[in-house]
Order: sequence, then structure tokens, then C-alpha cells
Amino acid sequence: MSRPDGSRIADAAFAATIALHERVRANVGPALIAARTMADALHAGQKLLVFGNGGSAADAQHMSAELVGRFQKERAAMPAIALTVDTSILTGIANDYSYKQVFVRQIEALGRPGDVAFGISTSGESPNVVAGLQAAKAAGLRTIALTGRDGGSVGRAADIHVNVPDHSTARVQEVHRTLMHVMCEVIEEDANA
Repeated sequence: MSRPDGSRIADAAFAATIALHERVRANVGPALIAARTMADALHAGQKLLVFGNGGSAADAQHMSAELVGRFQKERAAMPAIALTVDTSILTGIANDYSYKQVFVRQIEALGRPGDVAFGISTSGESPNVVAGLQAAKAAGLRTIALTGRDGGSVGRAADIHVNVPDHSTARVQEVHRTLMHVMCEVIEEDANA
């Protein structure tokens, strides 16, 4: 059995992610609207609730960490909470209600009108992210979806939809990370203005 050609794999991955970055770069408007929405809410003393599953859960934690800590500049800490980190809450809600409710219950507990709910789903079809965004909207929160593919039910559930139109989970996640960094930089620049 021959070993895979690592150079070919790397070249193909870089070419695909660069091409997708360029496609999304040409339509960055929704990401900038999302960033301004979050910046306005944070400036008004509101908080950001971020959530997703799997790699998107890790991205939720990453986004929150950049805002609570710092992204690139020294500034006041910002109230951002990843709803993916408390295993007692996640497993308790999943056990007592259903996995579909893990974000809903946390939004009901922590969300207040004017806060922002930021749901992430590479497939655009995560039932618990859809339910979380719907609960947030019903409670008076602004809602943002960061999705892949065509955005699906998650994109349709949000006030602001930031989409990375591709079917490769890996490529979508790479562009999601870039978009989140752009949003964090806009938010941070706004805080320092």
C-alpha cells in the first residue's frame, strides 16, 4: 500500500480554503452587520451568548475567549458567554429534557432583551441551534447565525445570517474562524474608539 501524497493534500486544502475565503470576502457585508450589532449591544452593557455543536462549540468558546480576554488590544473585558462549556448544565438538560433544549434552557436563564444570541452551525441544520435562536428571538434577543452550506434552518431562524456557502465542513470552519476574527477586531476597534 502506498502512502498518501501529503504535498498534494496540502496544496488542495490551501487552494480550496483560499478560493472559499475569496468568495466570502466578496460578500462580507453580513459579517460586518453582525459585528456592529454585537458591538452596539456590548457598548450598551448587554451580553453575547455563543453556542454550537462539535467544532462549532469550540468556535463558540474561542469567540467568547477573544472578547472576555482580549483579541489584539488592551481594553475592558466584554461579557461573552459560551453556552457549550458547563458539562453539568449540558448533560443535566439533555438528560432531563432533551439535547434539543441544551441552549434553549441556558438562553431562558441568562438571556435578557437586548442581548445577542450567536448560533454557529456548519451544516445549518442543528436542531438545538435552531431552537436556541428561536427561544432567543422570542425573549427579545438579537440573533445571529454563522453557517455553512446554504444556511438551512439555522440561517432562517436568525435576524442576521452570515453564511459560508460550501459543503466541506473543514473549509467552512476555516472561513468561520477568519470571520469570527474579523468580527472580534471590529468589536474591539469599536470599544477603543
